[in-house]
Amino acid sequence: MSDSTTSLAPDTPDTEQLELQTQITSPSACSRHVVVTIPRSEIEKRFRKAYDELKPKAELPGFRPGKAPRKLVESRFKDQVEDQVKNELVLMSLQQVTEGGHFSAISEPDFDYGAVEVPADGPFVYEFNIEVRPDFETPNWDGMSLNRPSYQITDEVIDAQLARTLSRFKFLEAVDGPAQLGDTLQITAEFSQDGKVHSFLEETDVTLRPKLSLSDCVVEDFGTLMDGVREGESRKTTVKIVDTSGNAAMRGKEFDVVFQVLEVKRVNLQDLRPAVLEQFGFASRDELRAFVKEELQRQLEYHQQQALRKQITQELTKDAQWDLPERLVQRQTNRELQRRSLELRRSGFSEEQVSEFMNIARRNAKESTINALREHFVLEKIAEDLKIEPEADEYDAEINLIAAQSNMSERSVRSRLEKSGQMDALRNQIVERRVIDQIVAAGKVTDQEDKSFLAAEPESSAVQFLVAPATADLPEAKYDERPEDGQKPGATVKPTP
Repeated sequence: MSDSTTSLAPDTPDTEQLELQTQITSPSACSRHVVVTIPRSEIEKRFRKAYDELKPKAELPGFRPGKAPRKLVESRFKDQVEDQVKNELVLMSLQQVTEGGHFSAISEPDFDYGAVEVPADGPFVYEFNIEVRPDFETPNWDGMSLNRPSYQITDEVIDAQLARTLSRFKFLEAVDGPAQLGDTLQITAEFSQDGKVHSFLEETDVTLRPKLSLSDCVVEDFGTLMDGVREGESRKTTVKIVDTSGNAAMRGKEFDVVFQVLEVKRVNLQDLRPAVLEQFGFASRDELRAFVKEELQRQLEYHQQQALRKQITQELTKDAQWDLPERLVQRQTNRELQRRSLELRRSGFSEEQVSEFMNIARRNAKESTINALREHFVLEKIAEDLKIEPEADEYDAEINLIAAQSNMSERSVRSRLEKSGQMDALRNQIVERRVIDQIVAAGKVTDQEDKSFLAAEPESSAVQFLVAPATADLPEAKYDERPEDGQKPGATVKPTP
């Protein structure tokens, strides 16, 4: 796929513009190759301006400041001024090209800045590659027929969820006897090959279930292996790294693992005295049950949103079979995982449930990221058509939900999101949900009873831990995308999906 255009920069009176020409080709739907040509007249203008500003301040031996001949100043400061002019020309031209309406960029330009040189004669020419959102017509989303899962949360359902909630609050008692399924084990784990330790899992609480899910492997026999284990004992087994591991060299490799049990703990549902409940912030059993019901309601809403989103995105992306560059998919994998994590946390899921979702997502990261990118491109296009952009109070509401679920302060959650660059993921989450809500509101929705969101006792415990991490993580963003102090998140920074 390719096309070619030549254009002059627009004449915008508010900002100084370069005269330049661009030639743009499309190697694929999501990439552009751009050749920028800046005429000699613009180069000479920048050199004159730079020397005009430098001469009055230039200090050279034998001359008072600002009194050295211009030719001598030009000779003495030639390299410095060339670097300055090059930097100015590149930055101005990049801004004009990327904001010129030729494409919607989703990455920083990719080129070797050090190899670019301002020529002694003729025009200044340089080129770069850039990832872009594909061009497409907005699909018709009005009046879609949709099925929405619905379910009445009963007292029996709340009772079944109670033990899991109390376990999450560490409402546990130490057990002297042998462990049984459902108990909480505090463990460490040492992973090795040929007697050499490769990685080590620090003290971690896991629920004793048939399997233990890690980010790049599954301990299939965990329940059998640890059945009857006591405090202070250890058990050994082997694990195999999944074929989708980010560490290509370790795919399919086996590791020996030694689990050391530091403590065995169990939920005591009989000891729910007011004094005990008060330690966890509940004034009564009724307040605890109301909290559990609210969690279940948020999980049902998440289930409804995901079911509706799946129907909508499958329909809207059925023709969106764009080839996505491998580099784009790799870079966006962590961002997509961040978005999913935030969405789960604000929807009332426990850390263990989040970890299990995330481990599954990591093991199928490439395929899920490709699907998520296609969905994002379409939903973002609809958001632009509808002029949807999050307000400050929407960020506040999301952070409040995450804080309540994570037992952290809102300030701590916000700080963590900003420092890790996840405010962008939060912005996309809000925008995509608002688009889905608008499509649902304009659609024909039929409610259908569905209790599949009520997970049975899980088959596996989950810990987000890489046994064989890659030696180099995925590429980091070239620029810090966190909002400046006082800036509304997402207000002026063009988000990356």
